[in-house]
Amino acid sequence: MKPFPHEYAVTAAGSPEGEVELQAHRVPLLHSASTLEFGGPGDKWSPETLLVAAVGDCFLLTFRAVARAVELPWTSLRCEVTGTLDRQDRAPQFTRFVIRAWLALPAGTSEELGRRALEKAEHGCLISNSLKASRQLEMVVESFPTPQVA
Repeated sequence: MKPFPHEYAVTAAGSPEGEVELQAHRVPLLHSASTLEFGGPGDKWSPETLLVAAVGDCFLLTFRAVARAVELPWTSLRCEVTGTLDRQDRAPQFTRFVIRAWLALPAGTSEELGRRALEKAEHGCLISNSLKASRQLEMVVESFPTPQVA
């Protein structure tokens, strides 16, 4: 890892109507538009969905690092993140994020260790830590036997 501080640059370009083009060094071009709730087409990524996606993406990537550090074997992690946009002090802002995480572990792996790793990932996620909205983590941790090859 490079020493802090890190800087991330994105260019957003658009015209009075239509999509916004988002560009960053070494990543594919992304098109965004307003959500249906704000009069947009609802068929593109939007600032709102990108923010909610960033919470989920950061949570999963942080979990990977935590699991590696504590030597937790795992099979898969699926996260569903819901962000609530509301008015706070007469300004629209995200007030809450709920992360629903389903963690699959190999048979014999401590489910308690899996839960602790998920909690540590939630507390360590730099995106969530940068937002003032409340956070809630709901989790299901299950261990499954390794499939036998015939």
